[in-house]
Amino acid sequence: MRRPCRGGAAPPGGGRFARGTDGPCSTRRWTGIAAQGKGSAVTIVPLGGLGEIGKNMMVLETEQDLIVIDAGLAFPGDDMPGVDVVIPDYGYLIERKQKLRGIFLTHGHEDHIGGIPYLLKEIQAPIYATRLTLGLVERKLEEDKLALPPRSRAVRPGERIRAGSFTVEPFLVNHSIPDSVGFAIRTPVGLFIHTGDFKFDQTPIDGRVADYQRLAAYGAEGVHVLMMDSTNAERPGVTGSERQVGEALANVFRQARGRILIASFASHLHRLQQVFDLAAQFKRRLAVIGRSMENAVEVAIKLGYLRDTGGVLTPADKIGDLAPERVVVLMTGSQGEPLSALARAATGELRKLELIPGDTVVIAANPIPGNEKLVQRTIDNLFRRGCQVVYGPHAGVHVSGHGSREELRLMLNLTRPRFFIPVHGEYRHLLHNAELARSVGIPDNHILIGENGTVFEITASSARIRGKVAAGAVMVDGLGVGDVGNVVLRDRRQLAQDGVLIVAMVLHREQRKVVSGPDLITRGFVYMRESEDLLAEARERAVQALNGIDEQDITEWSNIKAAVRDALGKFLYERTGRRPVILPIVLEV
Repeated sequence: MRRPCRGGAAPPGGGRFARGTDGPCSTRRWTGIAAQGKGSAVTIVPLGGLGEIGKNMMVLETEQDLIVIDAGLAFPGDDMPGVDVVIPDYGYLIERKQKLRGIFLTHGHEDHIGGIPYLLKEIQAPIYATRLTLGLVERKLEEDKLALPPRSRAVRPGERIRAGSFTVEPFLVNHSIPDSVGFAIRTPVGLFIHTGDFKFDQTPIDGRVADYQRLAAYGAEGVHVLMMDSTNAERPGVTGSERQVGEALANVFRQARGRILIASFASHLHRLQQVFDLAAQFKRRLAVIGRSMENAVEVAIKLGYLRDTGGVLTPADKIGDLAPERVVVLMTGSQGEPLSALARAATGELRKLELIPGDTVVIAANPIPGNEKLVQRTIDNLFRRGCQVVYGPHAGVHVSGHGSREELRLMLNLTRPRFFIPVHGEYRHLLHNAELARSVGIPDNHILIGENGTVFEITASSARIRGKVAAGAVMVDGLGVGDVGNVVLRDRRQLAQDGVLIVAMVLHREQRKVVSGPDLITRGFVYMRESEDLLAEARERAVQALNGIDEQDITEWSNIKAAVRDALGKFLYERTGRRPVILPIVLEV
């Protein structure tokens, strides 16, 4: 059965129409802007955020100009021991830095702004973001002793920013942090829309509903390409309103007889505002613990995005003087991070706060994939200390900041794009989002699915995948950026799994023989006192390997190391089934 046609009468002022679907359907969409750019092309290159959750970064490029949307980071998985954070590979941008006209940020979450300090050490370009997002970026840069680049400024929804051949207009969306926006980008080939992270909350805490009218106006104008958040494309229905969380938290306040401790994302200011209001309503004093939470609250109060109208905020070192029923604490650690305030309190290692039986702990977040074990461990430790723990979907203390399937479908119907690129999500999320686009009438050959590094080429009349560019992950470990690669990670995983065996020996160059050793030292492999027989036999194998080396080759350290490593590696695997890292050390006299 043929799908009903979508569209309408010609817009005022003349112009041309472009067929919005293939086949005989009479649907047409206004593409007057696209007509102006005939013969030119815009390239879209995701450097992060496609095929993964995190480190979102999108490049839009013409022959003369380039802009970037978001510059985030991701947190390491279990296969990255010792790594602090992961950022996109900026190589593609660095090669084109003379074309960069601006960095546009959709909102203030780490997976969208966390890479800014690392990017600005390589490239300088003005940053455009809403007031709260820019304030959070500025605080982040201060910690790295950096400053905002020249011409950076706060922008408002509806304002138009010229960036070379691009004109960028922010529009308001709802998300789990205030001041979140998407971008309408006028390009030489047509109007592009990047939704950023969004949902349609009908009862937002700050009263600022997403700008449906402007989205519909873009649809009437003619959206050439829509890039839309895919995070919740698997979830049916509509994402709940943040006000539902406020009702669940109010029940906690009514029932708790002792202290209330609430762990949440520091950036979730709407949730924090509800906690401030409830503290005032139930006559409790409120303390904040955890560096990121303290920073977020300070910046948000300074900029007017968080209000302490009841005057409940009090220093954390003063709560010990208050009766338990008069205390509420906001803290970091909703993901069970080992160094977070909640995780340390759960193990009795937090000096500012000692948990006592009767405390009620609310974990107002769902575990990010990969963090489940950390969260479960923290919950177990809290129960061991006699706490009442409120957590999980059944408790109603968390809702997602991303729209579910019906909200994504609504975005598609409001904007009515000619071409569609699902973004921000793991590969299965992108596929589910593509299926939603097909369900509203966008044909298969107008839907482009890619991953990091995919080059999308958009002209006034076509959209195609042109190839791929390098778009890997750069690992940050301490002060080192990019110096941890696959080889280092492989060694770390092997060290973590099987430990290390050090073989030390002294070589006399003139006598051409080993005069001392080999001595064996292990760490993380076997306990030396309990494995003396195994190590003694291993030493004999090392001696045999040395005796088997030609007298002419004995002074070549590489020959000695290779012989010892090969002999011990084979022996230890046969005896133990393990492959420790073997490090022969040769001293010469």
